[in-house]
Amino acid sequence: MHPFEFYLKLGFEHISNLAGYDHILFLVVLCAIYRIQQWKNILILVTAFTIGHSVTLALVSLEIITIPSNIIKFLIPATIFVTALHNVIGTNLTEKSSRMGRNYSMALFFGFVHGMDFSNYFRALIMDPSDIAVPLLGFNLGIELGQLLVVFFVVGVAFLFLNVIGVKHRDWNVFISGAAAGMSLISMLDNKFW
Repeated sequence: MHPFEFYLKLGFEHISNLAGYDHILFLVVLCAIYRIQQWKNILILVTAFTIGHSVTLALVSLEIITIPSNIIKFLIPATIFVTALHNVIGTNLTEKSSRMGRNYSMALFFGFVHGMDFSNYFRALIMDPSDIAVPLLGFNLGIELGQLLVVFFVVGVAFLFLNVIGVKHRDWNVFISGAAAGMSLISMLDNKFW
């Protein structure tokens, strides 16, 4: 198999693997405040997350940064918890553009954190940091495709509940964000590093 295809598949499987549900849970909570009509905003948000993920993979693969995995295992559910909290508390802002900018910044920064989780394995796979371009491109395109598939499903379910069943958007957001916060809090307690 061509290296690009291998890494493309690896990136897609990284997202779609239910054993790594934390990545999927982050995408679910990230999208909880959006409606299907805001698909452009969602696409930009998910891409910001992928960019953060990509930068971290590159930095760790080139051995520029290193963070112990026990800290990362705690920080990943912490990003889910903070995003869920922001969905419920931070959505009361009156300035829509300010809220969007903050959401993009959070997605980018939290992408850095999530990228660290897979980075050591990724570094071991590429073996030679000078050959990082093709693996990094393939892997991140695979991640982006997988994330878009997850987001398409999440937004479809949200559309069903909001537009067909008639659930209020605020109730949907609080339910999804609350469930994600609860799951992430349990994971944070299970992965505390102190």
